[in-house]
Amino acid sequence: MENTHLQQDLPAQNGSNYDIEKELKAFDESKAGVKGLVDAGIQKLPPFFVVPENEVSSIAASKLSATHVQIPVIDLKDIHDDLIRREKIIEEIRSASETWGFFQVVNHGVSKEIMDGMIEGVKGFHEEKHEVKKEFYTRDVKKKVTYTSNTLIHKTKAADWKDTLYFRMAPDSPDPEELPVVCRETTIKYSAHIRELGDTLLKLVSEALGLDPNYLIEFGCTKGLKLMCHYYPACPEPNRTLGSKPHTDPDFLTILMQDHNGGLQVFHENKWIGVPPIPGAFVINVGDLLQLISNGKFKSAEHRVLANHIGPRISVASFFAIYDRVCGPIKELLSDDNPPLYKEVPLMEYITQYMWKKEDGGMSTLDRFRL
Repeated sequence: MENTHLQQDLPAQNGSNYDIEKELKAFDESKAGVKGLVDAGIQKLPPFFVVPENEVSSIAASKLSATHVQIPVIDLKDIHDDLIRREKIIEEIRSASETWGFFQVVNHGVSKEIMDGMIEGVKGFHEEKHEVKKEFYTRDVKKKVTYTSNTLIHKTKAADWKDTLYFRMAPDSPDPEELPVVCRETTIKYSAHIRELGDTLLKLVSEALGLDPNYLIEFGCTKGLKLMCHYYPACPEPNRTLGSKPHTDPDFLTILMQDHNGGLQVFHENKWIGVPPIPGAFVINVGDLLQLISNGKFKSAEHRVLANHIGPRISVASFFAIYDRVCGPIKELLSDDNPPLYKEVPLMEYITQYMWKKEDGGMSTLDRFRL
């Protein structure tokens, strides 16, 4: 079985001999990620994946709770041809962005063939031979194409049960030969369609804010595009860890494609609500930067992914963001009755704080820039 050396390298998981730094070093140097642990046949989680007890209780409660509340699903059909329908869609986006920060879209113009191709391409990479994948394994955040597991693994209380293939597709895209062969063609096609959909959605979001349709495009919201292609292997103890810990997104807008396995949850009205997979749908969520520039009108909601016995789960999160500028609330949205809630924020300072802030359960990154 692939990567069986991992099992031999892991130190005792309990007792006084446990050395977390040694274990993290062995995990990282294997360049095999979480899938490498699964391939090695582990039955118990390495301790650095185990979440605190209060989060274990939260996971169990969210799985048991039955709720009929569902995030909005918005049909984009006829959006370019029917003005009355377009106004209805804009109102639905406004309402969802204010109350949830999350919604799903259908009839968005990206074909099933393109979507399925990307899912299969991501799955194909993560299930490549170890010798192929390890060539892309790095923690160098400046690279345009990387494969890793838990970027800040030494800075977290509990690692996420996932591996990630990352592409920085804009503003300066990688050369095609820099992309893994197994998903090269599909990634190029998919990212082009996602950029078009991003333009469409940000025009609708502009109008939902009462601005000119091109305002957020001209503002630069679509200049940067990153794809985070996550692979969540089947987990031997899914009630003791998370696929992705609770977080908000450090961007303007996220377009997420998830496969049929589910597990995504959004925190809404003090409860974790499941985001059920809908065939052919994208999940859209407001990022921190859109909350910032909308002066808090649109909400960047906390979300997470549960681990599961079922696997693998595949998702592709497309982030629209730029960090080489200073941003604050859009002046056209401010008034005496709606004064600015946030400072002018150098976005490189924001992203640095986002990446390195302590996981202390305290204020969010955006809260640190409140007036």
